[in-house]
Amino acid sequence: MANIKSAKKRILIIEKKRAQNKSVKSKISTYTKKFQSALASGDLATAEKAYSEVTSVLDCAVADGVIHMNCAARRKSKFAKQLDKIRQN
Repeated sequence: MANIKSAKKRILIIEKKRAQNKSVKSKISTYTKKFQSALASGDLATAEKAYSEVTSVLDCAVADGVIHMNCAARRKSKFAKQLDKIRQN
């Protein structure tokens, strides 16, 4: 445990940020699952709507600094490929 006052403050700040980041990552996971279930059902309209939602959530996470820009780009690219497979069928 920290003894210095500034270190104790940093511990409190880090804990707050960790909780906020956890919330955002949970949101990403939730919207990803919604997109995957929409793909599994084969409903194109629902899948496209879920794709736009998940990309929006990923972009917000990048803006907040929760995930890296390349991580979001990689996920969006993967989701777009999956959506294109559904469109072609």
